[in-house]
Amino acid sequence: MSELKILFVCSQNRWRSLTAEKMYAGFGGYSVRSAGTEPGARIRVTEGHVGWADLIFAMEKRHVDRLRDKFAEALVGKQVICLHIPDDYQYMELDLIDLLKTKLAEFIEVPG
Repeated sequence: MSELKILFVCSQNRWRSLTAEKMYAGFGGYSVRSAGTEPGARIRVTEGHVGWADLIFAMEKRHVDRLRDKFAEALVGKQVICLHIPDDYQYMELDLIDLLKTKLAEFIEVPG
């Protein structure tokens, strides 16, 4: 069975989405990438990212809206899930990891 390709999206791709990507790095059954919606993002989300992904997790509703505005065609048939995680956390902060695990467990297996 092939790996589920997951894209995590936040604003700057420095804290939330990057933490989620790091959590899943090397975790069996998933291939993960992360990107940001803002011009200054570490890695800016592209149509290629959206096309690659089987499942997209956005941290806030505005990220979902930006993806839909910019990549409407590429998103056809894709599941985009908003996790409603505010930009209140640092990279790999324990509270952020716990929150990500809680929110993601509803949809996918989470690392231990």
